[in-house]
Amino acid sequence: MLDAAESPSPCLTAPRLTIVVLNYRTADLTIDCLRSLTGEVAALPNTQVIVVDNDSGDGSADKIAAAIAAEAWGAWATLMPLDHNGGYAFGNNAAIRSALAAEPPPDYILLLNPDTVVRPGAIPALVEFMVAHPKVGIAGSRLEDPDGTPQCSAFRFPTALSELNDGLRLGVVTSLLSKWVVAPPPPETACAVDWVAGASMMIRREVFETIGLMDEKYFLYFEELDFCLTARRAGWPCWYVPESRVVHYVGQSSGVTDTKRQPKRRPTYWFESRRRFFVKNYGWGYAVLTELIWASSFALWRLRRAIQRKPDTDPPQLLSDFLLNSALLKGGQI
Repeated sequence: MLDAAESPSPCLTAPRLTIVVLNYRTADLTIDCLRSLTGEVAALPNTQVIVVDNDSGDGSADKIAAAIAAEAWGAWATLMPLDHNGGYAFGNNAAIRSALAAEPPPDYILLLNPDTVVRPGAIPALVEFMVAHPKVGIAGSRLEDPDGTPQCSAFRFPTALSELNDGLRLGVVTSLLSKWVVAPPPPETACAVDWVAGASMMIRREVFETIGLMDEKYFLYFEELDFCLTARRAGWPCWYVPESRVVHYVGQSSGVTDTKRQPKRRPTYWFESRRRFFVKNYGWGYAVLTELIWASSFALWRLRRAIQRKPDTDPPQLLSDFLLNSALLKGGQI
């Protein structure tokens, strides 16, 4: 628990903050995100924004650069075009390295998705929380739909039991395993959590100095989960701060997590990221155990869905793709 004893004396100077926005073929959304940051930057004078273009190849970089010039955002926003798309961790790390090499380096780095619009006061709320709680390493915002409906953005680490619940999808099992559900209902007050969504995640500089940057062997998905777990093991807890409210248009870059559309076939990199997370952090044996539990429970769900004629909302070929990319068949190489 955090208490008043942790709170430092009032800061004489405003904390230094770098915001990283990673774009991949979402130029219009990125520009809207930047526009929503204008008031936040004015409230936090030592703030810089780095927009990384992950080699979109669709003119995004030019469009964003033109918007920065036209809107006179150049005093606080810069564009960093990359020569190839190495994934989420790769793109964010490019900006993080640059920020940490600056003199002086920022006190905090905020990873912010391009498909977000920041509510007024959202960024200062995170900064104020981090200043008041110096033992916290990572803090995440409340993500929500445009109408204010909260999205799941405060999570637990996955386990064999959570994989059973995720595959089986049976209400009584979910109730029995409620303590292991990965995505519980969003909390209404600030609290410690296992990990937060990378769509709006503030990280203390000392966390990077302790554990290094994000793992670039993840192309997309599971990298923020892995980073939060590594930080926790190094003594840096993660908190959810619902006073920081950010609108999130889910899955606009990849489409994988977009709940507003019919799911498409899950890309191979999602399965590779899942396999890497479990093998890297828990070992090959536990990874295989979670795979067997999920696959068997998911097969039971598919049978029950067919018998009960429930709508089919799963991505095509999910079970076969899961098995073909599993640690059981691929081995422990990550």
